[in-house]
Amino acid sequence: MKQQINQFFILFVLLIGLCHAALAQTYPTKPIRFIAPFVPGAGTDITARTIAMKLTDRWGQQVIVDNRPGAAGAIGVELTAQATPDGYTVCLISASHSVNAATNPKLSYDLTKDLQAVSQATSLFYVLYVNPSVPAKSVQELIAYAKANPGKLNYGSSGTGGLQHFAGELLAHLADVKLVHIPYKGGAAAITDALAGNIQVGFSTLLSTRVHMKTGRLRVLAVTTRKRAAAAPELPTVAEAGVPGYEVDQWYGIVTAAKVPRTIVDKLSAAIAEAVNSPEIRQRFTSDGSTPVGSKPDEFSAHIKAEIAKWRKLVKEARLQLH
Repeated sequence: MKQQINQFFILFVLLIGLCHAALAQTYPTKPIRFIAPFVPGAGTDITARTIAMKLTDRWGQQVIVDNRPGAAGAIGVELTAQATPDGYTVCLISASHSVNAATNPKLSYDLTKDLQAVSQATSLFYVLYVNPSVPAKSVQELIAYAKANPGKLNYGSSGTGGLQHFAGELLAHLADVKLVHIPYKGGAAAITDALAGNIQVGFSTLLSTRVHMKTGRLRVLAVTTRKRAAAAPELPTVAEAGVPGYEVDQWYGIVTAAKVPRTIVDKLSAAIAEAVNSPEIRQRFTSDGSTPVGSKPDEFSAHIKAEIAKWRKLVKEARLQLH
């Protein structure tokens, strides 16, 4: 009897696998909802629309971007976690979601359990900039100035608990300096105040700072990623310029509900990798300072977990109070 039950169970599992494989072969047969959990025009929105356009062309099915901003991007992710697990609802998350997962115990979802990683779409570096009134032309000079003037350097961010905020906290922690965090409602507002001299330091994308670099209204000292950026090879990394171990990557990636069949997730992942690495999309991303990735599900899952662990460690070691 026990042997018959085991044989039945094995047959049942095989049948489920065959059904999933059949679904993946025909997927997608209807429009896909692509949630962008921030406002139209934000980096997540632009990235989502770029990928959605390419997937629509590839499959002949509409991939419709649905902006669901709110709660630092948590609302859109929650909708994805609760969606029917059939692969027809996906969501573009950013590195800020890993910060949120590491710092906010009140989230209604677990990013590593209630969602399933599909693919990291891009990697995007920040630049570390200063107002020209700061007498520092390198990261080392900035650190020296900060140590000689503790608490007198203000740095702006797009909001408390976001990646720009943590970029500054990581710099302060690793360099052992005191920087005063000034949160804004978006990175553009921080740049405006930096131009006015109301704050002295900030982190932003190359796209947002490039024009001010050229006019000399902002001085860019370094990039935040592990390796130098192809879009600005003349800029050193923060790590090589004096802060070993420093790395901040504003990545974007796609997730879906945890119980979506792996065969469909794999098909989605392969299509996203093909989309972001197509010549026209690659050119569009790299011109903005992004690097196309297109990783596999297991690779992206490991990356999310590593990012959460990294920011959780910073909160503990730097004794940050956020909520």
